[in-house]
Amino acid sequence: MATKKKRIPEETILHRKLLKLWKRGQSKLCEVRGSEIHGRGVYATEFIPKETQIIEYVGELIDKKESERRALALHAKSLKTGGAAVYIFTLSKTYDIDGDVPWNTARLINHSCDPNCEAWIVGRKIMIYSLRDIQEGEELSFDYGFDVDCYEDHPCRCGSDQCVGYIVSRQQWPELKERLEKRGKEVRVPLKTKK
Repeated sequence: MATKKKRIPEETILHRKLLKLWKRGQSKLCEVRGSEIHGRGVYATEFIPKETQIIEYVGELIDKKESERRALALHAKSLKTGGAAVYIFTLSKTYDIDGDVPWNTARLINHSCDPNCEAWIVGRKIMIYSLRDIQEGEELSFDYGFDVDCYEDHPCRCGSDQCVGYIVSRQQWPELKERLEKRGKEVRVPLKTKK
């Protein structure tokens, strides 16, 4: 006698998918707490050795056209309200990940001009790895790598000794220095940048 397969309710399937996504965005190596840099941050819950995979940056996979549409909408919102968090992360030439989902703990990792983490693209995933040994209780940070063309829109409050005052990719620090000097603004960009 053949047995009938039990049909799993759609709600159960959806619940299982959400649980799986939630688990991908969590890590025993870190937790969310209030941050001196900005709002909330992510902190090491134990010692993390250099080059350790800490957490996955998860979210919705979107194409570049949708990514641009969302970025422009967020920019328009920020002009009206004074604040709009952007969690869109470049994945490839074709796709980005919009990490604006509640199960994405990594979206709360703050920027630093002297970061202790970096994002590695592994296949179709974005993984956060430690650049150096990180002590328990230390806030995790990475270089957001924003373009120098919009530096004034992104002041930096990382507080590190290496802070240049703006969230700009390290490779563009020399150009930032030139722009600041031309405008007669305070220049905190080191003469030599660390590699």
